[in-house]
Amino acid sequence: MSAEPGSVERLIYESCLRLDLEDFAGYLDLCAPEFTYRITTYSAEIRKDMIWLDHDREGMQALLENYYDHVRRLGSLHRHVAVYAIDRQDDGLFRVTSSFQVTHTDLEGQSKMFAVGRYHDVVGESQKGPQLHRREARLETRELGSGSHLPI
Repeated sequence: MSAEPGSVERLIYESCLRLDLEDFAGYLDLCAPEFTYRITTYSAEIRKDMIWLDHDREGMQALLENYYDHVRRLGSLHRHVAVYAIDRQDDGLFRVTSSFQVTHTDLEGQSKMFAVGRYHDVVGESQKGPQLHRREARLETRELGSGSHLPI
């Protein structure tokens, strides 16, 4: 089985859809056993990168299983993603760069921009098809208010 750029692109879109639907089991099914997830941003004030979240697959599973036990921002998040580049590397993995915007809609139906950034993904092949091996959500937005326990 050989992944092609089109199936890699569909994986990126599917990962966002699964999170929008809060289908956490479906999201994790898209992730390889060695999956890692990070949320990072650059702080101009301290002139350094900041890491806001850093989990392996097991950590992500625990985070998502306990999501409803946390105080959470009411409403829903909607991710809009545009895949910019899909590059197959010599190691057979794909490096994927995408832009994303996350909109929050509150319980009264009012929507506001929540976060903007880029995904830097590494995608590999498996018996199931393409799977996420690594995702870094690199934020431009640094003011998230009360934030969210969901991955961006």
